[in-house]
Amino acid sequence: MTRIVPPIRLGVNVDHVATVRNARGGALPDPVRAAQLACAAGADGITAHLREDRRHIRDADMRRLREVLTVPLNFEMAATDEMVALALELKPHACCLVPERREERTTEGGLDVLGGGIDLARKVEKLGHAGIRVSLFVAPDEDQIARAADIGAAVVELHTGAWCDFLTAGEASAAESEFTRLRRAAVQGSELGLEIHAGHGLDYATAETIAALASVRELNIGHFLIGEAIFAGLEESIRHMREAMARGRARLGAPQAA
Repeated sequence: MTRIVPPIRLGVNVDHVATVRNARGGALPDPVRAAQLACAAGADGITAHLREDRRHIRDADMRRLREVLTVPLNFEMAATDEMVALALELKPHACCLVPERREERTTEGGLDVLGGGIDLARKVEKLGHAGIRVSLFVAPDEDQIARAADIGAAVVELHTGAWCDFLTAGEASAAESEFTRLRRAAVQGSELGLEIHAGHGLDYATAETIAALASVRELNIGHFLIGEAIFAGLEESIRHMREAMARGRARLGAPQAA
């Protein structure tokens, strides 16, 4: 009997189009245009991280994305009063709360949901009451995921960066151990009623592998796709990514359309 599992979606992060723009100044390349091209090429949603230091995406980018997109906008942000207020103004489809440090190059590690206390719980509640789907970007840790469910998050996005780094470094044993953590975390979160997303550091091969986890419903990928777009174009890069995800999902007999 064929096993039926839910389809898997692709969210495309356009932050690093803005990184290139900001390196020189001016308006080009335009991350909003990149988002529109990504959607035309098959992206199911767009992610943009408005950092506190505005190093890539800017407030005006978020407002334009909210105005023009016909697919869900995932507003990635630190769990600060400023960002919550902006999210309540823009009302994106979803907010993904992430840890953020000024000195980091990219998001390092998962959100400390346990350490977030009542303040984080109140922010999750406030966003949820506004009709915004709240996701928490977490390490594949049992206690963090359980706490995410306790405070009312709708989604957890599993941080796949450590697994990808181990693979890149050729540390097969560590990579296998980390992937086991990811697989168990996906099952645990799903059993707690959370929707499971995954992202960070994924390429074609790792996206194919993670897409074969039945509990994972969405992958959010940015840096790799923007890098590949330099050589192959954004549409072609997204097409190849969708094909990789489809190969992974096909191992489970899953439907391919979102």
